[in-house]
Amino acid sequence: MSLVFWDTNLFIYLVEEHPRFGPQVEAIRARMLARHDHLCTSALTVGEALVGPTVNEDQQMIREYQSILGPPLVRIIPFEAECGAVYARIRTDRTISRTDAMQLACAARAGVDLFVTNDRRLGSKVVPGIQFIAGIENCPL
Repeated sequence: MSLVFWDTNLFIYLVEEHPRFGPQVEAIRARMLARHDHLCTSALTVGEALVGPTVNEDQQMIREYQSILGPPLVRIIPFEAECGAVYARIRTDRTISRTDAMQLACAARAGVDLFVTNDRRLGSKVVPGIQFIAGIENCPL
């Protein structure tokens, strides 16, 4: 049983049934359920996932995101003061964007086993507090 952090894009692919990545994310989720892994993400993911539906005033999509982005399905990790020092260390690598650094800081603070993203630039990064960072296509689950 592992604690797995999903970057924002995975939720978007899943909910919006992305033709290429949606089935891959569904397969990852199925393997996680079979292994009894726990899924988490940050509060930033909640906000980012809601941008598109909010702009489009798509109330049904807003409700769909709100129904899956929270307990009991997903543990939401807040960006708290304790994440600030972790964020600062991550941001010393200027190739990591602010939003990615926030995601990674929340994941590191939670001590996740695996951080899954579709951002290939992050796959080579080493962040204390995160055991592994993997892309969708090479996810070890």
